Amino acid sequence: GNLPLEWDRTRNVKWRLPLPGPAPSTPAVWGERIFLTSAEDDDLVLICVNTAGETLWQRRLDNGNQDIRQGESNAAAPSPATDGRHVWTFTGTGMLACHDVDGKEIWKSDLQKVYGRFNMYWGMSTTPLLDGDRLYLQLLHSDAQWVLALDKSSGQEIWRHRRKTDARSESLHSYASPVIYRHGGLELLLIHGADYITAHRLNDGSEIWRSGGLQKVGHYNDFLRFVATPVVSPGLIVVPSAKNGPVLGINPQGAAGDITGKSAFFHWQRPDNTTDVPSPLILDGLVYICRENGVLICLDALSGEEIYQERVYNRRHRGSPVYADGKIFLTAMDGTISLVKPGRQFQLLAQNALEERMAASPAIAGNTIYLRTHEALYAIGSE
Repeated sequence: GNLPLEWDRTRNVKWRLPLPGPAPSTPAVWGERIFLTSAEDDDLVLICVNTAGETLWQRRLDNGNQDIRQGESNAAAPSPATDGRHVWTFTGTGMLACHDVDGKEIWKSDLQKVYGRFNMYWGMSTTPLLDGDRLYLQLLHSDAQWVLALDKSSGQEIWRHRRKTDARSESLHSYASPVIYRHGGLELLLIHGADYITAHRLNDGSEIWRSGGLQKVGHYNDFLRFVATPVVSPGLIVVPSAKNGPVLGINPQGAAGDITGKSAFFHWQRPDNTTDVPSPLILDGLVYICRENGVLICLDALSGEEIYQERVYNRRHRGSPVYADGKIFLTAMDGTISLVKPGRQFQLLAQNALEERMAASPAIAGNTIYLRTHEALYAIGSE
């Protein structure tokens, strides 16, 4: 693309659409349509906007919104997914829904009614994974550890798997999302939470392997809830933990059973410096970890060796690093986005302030950067 390097509240802003409330969810873009979820007072809504910044339609998904951590999050935390014909949404209240792209409701299912009440501190925020004709979900909390495959056209359950864990207390809670790893004939559904990353068969959810090693050795942390989601590239699964815990570089080829600490299945294992909320990024043989405090760590993807560690911007970061157009975008909660050049030499290209709170990750399509702040949706592009 041809994305602008610099912007502010007025410069290189194609349009700004005020939104009915805050949300940390990231918009989904397909063709001429942008889908986003939002709180609207007590309601949770799905909004469809066109690329000119006009609202095409809005639908109510559920009520019972909850404000979390002084407005940092709420029940509109899960991000929508679309295949261009339909859009799927999930809310912290457990409402899973499918609409067509013109706003007609196809089906709706209250997962708390089906799978039990969510028992967790900061609200269910996992994003369903759309893959082929299925949705995969993880519901990991104090009272249940479910992994689910649902038919995307009906919401009907294809299988459910009760995941085993010996985690305790808040460490049972996961805010991460499912990921699929496909390479060299391997197809794995990866589920992250409750002290383990587990790999499951797509056909029935049965577990193939698991790794612990995410709690610090000799010191069990009851509050190690995972938020960041693992990321994959061919031959590598990068697994964050939480709160300055370990980061694992897993080699899944041939893995089976409990692989915790078995060096044959690890490219590397780092004892600390994990990201806490933003997910890592793998790009061109390097792994980027954006810590809460705006420190960016660059690792060699195969050896795990640290190449650099630089403070990019000294504010809390919640959105995940995104790569596009030769730039890595890092999102701070005060709405400042830092652009870093990829590679072994740290280079800060620009810092752009919107001066509005932001927990979503940037959504980039064509020549436009879509930024969802707590107040508005911005379309950033060269005018």
